[in-house]
Amino acid sequence: MTQAMESEAPDTCEDRYRRLIDTGIALSTMRDHRQLLEKILLEAKGFTLADGGTIYLTTEDGRGLRFEIVRNDSLGMALGGSTGEPIPFPPIPLFGADGQPNHRNISTSAALRGATIAIADAYDVEMFDFSGTRAFDAKMGYRSKSFLTVPLKNHGGEVVGVIQLINARDPTGQVISFQDEIIPLIEALASQAAVALDNQMLIEAQRKLFGSLIEMIAGAIDAKSPYTGGHCRRVPELTIMLARAAHEAQDGPFADFHLTDDQWYELSVASGLHDCGKVTTPEYVVDKATKLETIYNRLHEVRTRFEVVKRDVEIETLKAMLAGGDPEALTVARDARLRQLDEDFAFVAACNIGGEFMDSARIERLQRISTITWLRTLDDRLGLSEEEAGRLQSPARTLPAVETLLADKPEHRIPHHKPPLAPDNPWGFTIKQPELEFNLGELYNLSVRAGTLTVEERYHISDHMVRTIIMLESLPFPRTLKRVPEWAGGHHEKMDGTGYPKGLTRDQMSIPARLLAISDIFEALTARDRPYKKRKTVSEAIQIMGSMVKNHHIDHELFALFLTSGVYRDYAEKHLLPDQIDEVDLSAYLG
Repeated sequence: MTQAMESEAPDTCEDRYRRLIDTGIALSTMRDHRQLLEKILLEAKGFTLADGGTIYLTTEDGRGLRFEIVRNDSLGMALGGSTGEPIPFPPIPLFGADGQPNHRNISTSAALRGATIAIADAYDVEMFDFSGTRAFDAKMGYRSKSFLTVPLKNHGGEVVGVIQLINARDPTGQVISFQDEIIPLIEALASQAAVALDNQMLIEAQRKLFGSLIEMIAGAIDAKSPYTGGHCRRVPELTIMLARAAHEAQDGPFADFHLTDDQWYELSVASGLHDCGKVTTPEYVVDKATKLETIYNRLHEVRTRFEVVKRDVEIETLKAMLAGGDPEALTVARDARLRQLDEDFAFVAACNIGGEFMDSARIERLQRISTITWLRTLDDRLGLSEEEAGRLQSPARTLPAVETLLADKPEHRIPHHKPPLAPDNPWGFTIKQPELEFNLGELYNLSVRAGTLTVEERYHISDHMVRTIIMLESLPFPRTLKRVPEWAGGHHEKMDGTGYPKGLTRDQMSIPARLLAISDIFEALTARDRPYKKRKTVSEAIQIMGSMVKNHHIDHELFALFLTSGVYRDYAEKHLLPDQIDEVDLSAYLG
């Protein structure tokens, strides 16, 4: 036997069957596509002591065979598979240009017929075209002689590929024909291999489908809000970057933190779905840039009312002049009143932005302004939808009707039909749910003391975490993805137990859940595409997160790793604007 042979053939029939069983067991446990193909080919070569072998897989369109792995002992050739060496040969077409089956090639003929083909000497066969083989032999100084070509059939009898062996050898290394008694074993091995390969292809197809579903959910959120959609795409990337830093740590608190291939996939799924509950949150709440914003900024309505009041002042002044009043005094009074209305509207507009804290004095002024009246002469019940008309609780008023500039009306309170948690819910949340409604009252919204969101709107935004967990817990995740709800549902928890929705402490949270929280916060602080807040520089974001560490809101060890590993900088260089990237004094946050 030559030294080039990669493995020895089994000596007895019993040895062959035992090896076939062991190979089948090994194939069923393999997870890596390339390793599986190599195992198949090397075992087939070992059974026959073949000098060379090739595995082809059918192309996605089912019209050809592509080279997946090529081995030849005598030529020292190892292409494809785990070698990383590309295979320069193009796919072999299963059909000709005229659409007829390609039976001139031995591998395509075996695939088309679904039958094994054994040839003692390729140079003595006319039914197949071996001109390419002859040219290869002449170039490489090789002699291709015996061939065994076996189709790989899956559970349904569909051919998914072909295994081809070249030049069987006897124990002395002499090339011989493939023996009749060994062919059934190779066919059995091919059948086992096809089933194992098909299972892997099905698993991979399921992963691709699930990955596409995750992208579809992010796309749905993106369609509602381009700001949260970007967030859903960036947070997973940052999460994997930070997890990689923890995984590669040689010492310190994360020296023993390691993720398997399954866990990496589990983390990518969890981070991709961490905000899936936002599909239930109205976009006009998620993107509320001003206090009066719903589907549009209702400040435009308020401005129109001010314009009506100003016109009324002009009209009243002109009427008074026509009645014999002092023009000069009336003009002075008119101008003073118009200036006051301009100032009042500017104040209301400033309140609408939400950039300045609303102290008691500002709220009192807002209330005084709200009492200014204007005259409505048109019916406010015309042109309403059935739902909007159904919210009207007060009787129609006789026209003309006196209205205030700002109002909180009963019809401003809109029920939100999101189902509450059942009293005996299995998720264990202890949070109290307030009234499930939106209050669109103008004075109520303008009086929000900080930011643009009302208490109810803040709840509904926070509620997306509850919905995320409920949605994920309802999915029949396999064992390898069982931690997805926990990892995805914990990124608003705080280390001191004051977060939501479960109020978990640091010790109750896994490392992936804690690092996802850091990724979520840093992305949100530095996001450049959110209209309701100014984007922050890297140093500003790190400073805020440093305060969160001091207040025991985020994990101090992961935050230190976030800084020392340079993950924050790598992410910033890829996703932030140049004017956001500045120097960070790490010494202020470490030690």
